[in-house]
Amino acid sequence: MCFKFISIIILLSSVISVSSCKKNHETSSVVRIGIQPSAAFIPLYIARDKGFIEDALAPKKIDVVWQDFESGPPMNESLAADMTDIGVIGDVPTVIALSNSTPMKLVGIPARGANAYALLASGNNAAFSSLKDLKTKKIATVFGSTGHNFTTLLLKKYGLTFSDIEFINISAKEAESSLTSGLADAVVIWEPNITRLVANSTAKIIAYGSETPLKGTNGFVCREEFLETNRDTVAVILNEYEKAASLIPELDEGTLAKIAAKFQVSGEQIKSISNIYDFSVSITNGDIESLQDTISFLVDIGNLTKPYNIESKIEYLK
Repeated sequence: MCFKFISIIILLSSVISVSSCKKNHETSSVVRIGIQPSAAFIPLYIARDKGFIEDALAPKKIDVVWQDFESGPPMNESLAADMTDIGVIGDVPTVIALSNSTPMKLVGIPARGANAYALLASGNNAAFSSLKDLKTKKIATVFGSTGHNFTTLLLKKYGLTFSDIEFINISAKEAESSLTSGLADAVVIWEPNITRLVANSTAKIIAYGSETPLKGTNGFVCREEFLETNRDTVAVILNEYEKAASLIPELDEGTLAKIAAKFQVSGEQIKSISNIYDFSVSITNGDIESLQDTISFLVDIGNLTKPYNIESKIEYLK
């Protein structure tokens, strides 16, 4: 009798253990999406406002949790800590995320746009009107960012090095004050900051990203563990992103006003900024080359210890 009782206990324990393991490998009932206020991700803000992703996942009984980040690095930390499942980030945080010990995959390209980056001089600086005036100038941007890479490419194009300028490390939110205070002769920054600073006459455009090999490639990065059992969920997110992007030219005034307020620009400026980007989510050979270049840049400045093959980190869903 005692033996029979013990056998039943062991059997029940085994069933519970198997059920627990099975549950851990089932599709998640929640997806946590990281978002940040870069103009490259305007379609995701539209999808969020319209509830596109929630509606598309409702039949699967999957809830959507939105997580707001001010930039890519803190989102990377959240992805690595298993607190975010998928996020949209720029090229630099994308290749850093994919190099981390926590397995990540690049599942799509939310936006690419070289002219979303620009070198801006103070609007009233008559002594700085073209790239021929670049030498000896104080140039400010975020160290290790795409703006830093763009600066590197500009200098190389004109046969200059960082010893020919004074490089100043700032945060993106310090771009305007750097120009108005005279801390810098120029800043290298991205949208929607470019549009804002030019519109209020704080700055004028000296050079666009397209004047160099810069591609302005951003990434949809997903935790590999989440992707393994939630491919359909991730595919839905990519599809709804594309759907939202297609609405921008004829976006209703209410949604347009909300998005514009988020980026502190006008509705018409949102449409103009959006025209800079290619929002087609599929990963191209050009994207791979662009991100591989970003890896080389980060290795050169010491922000990555060694290069790696970006293709090994891609999961094609589109």
